[in-house]
Amino acid sequence: MGRTFDDLVAEADSAPIDGWDFSWLDGRATEQRPSWGYQRLMSERLANVSAALDIQTGGGEVLAGATEFPPTMAAVEAWPPNAALATRLLHPRGVVVVAVPDERTLPFADEVFDLVTSRHPNTVPWPEIHRVLRPGGTYLAQHIGPATVAELTEFFIGPQPQAWSRRDPEIERAQAESAGLRIVDMRLERLRQEFSDIGAVVYFLRKVIWTVPGFTVERYRARLRELHQRIEADGPFVAHAARVLVEARKPG
Repeated sequence: MGRTFDDLVAEADSAPIDGWDFSWLDGRATEQRPSWGYQRLMSERLANVSAALDIQTGGGEVLAGATEFPPTMAAVEAWPPNAALATRLLHPRGVVVVAVPDERTLPFADEVFDLVTSRHPNTVPWPEIHRVLRPGGTYLAQHIGPATVAELTEFFIGPQPQAWSRRDPEIERAQAESAGLRIVDMRLERLRQEFSDIGAVVYFLRKVIWTVPGFTVERYRARLRELHQRIEADGPFVAHAARVLVEARKPG
């Protein structure tokens, strides 16, 4: 006999969600990885520059996967619990972690970084990225693409075309170029996700807050129970994540 709906939901609703580590979902949810291997690409670039910045670093987990940092390495994060996690993880490796009041401004002088990186930024401050990059410098990132995990969003709140268009690669290309950057690579892949129990869904929605804005267990308990019954009857709930590799350059 499987665990009850109430047990699964209570466990997931009390699990800590600080940082950007998804190991709590091991054995309960899966997601295909993009073909380009963002962390490997990032690590290769970091080893070949003199100064780099990681924006919206979360708890620093992705950046910490780099094998080598440049002489000057900084990271910024706006959410205080994540900034504290990133500090503990990255300071011992010589990375300066700066807690910022919001994601739209970068507290650095003009033209100080050869490379700016980010994995899954919530918003992309293109003018600020252009400002802090040196001429010839590069922005390398993996963005969340349009209509990511749309199946899950639609189950709870219906279609959200306006929200999804915000992540459209061509809109982001225009924004980058408007800020003075030149896109040199932009690739979109859609990747299969599976949620094997309702606890995995609850944990994901609590952590990835833009999937169902304002999500709480109490607010959506009836729909969660419906989804639990569906998973019990039909097997894992399938959704598709959209990921975009972005490389932009500041003209030299």
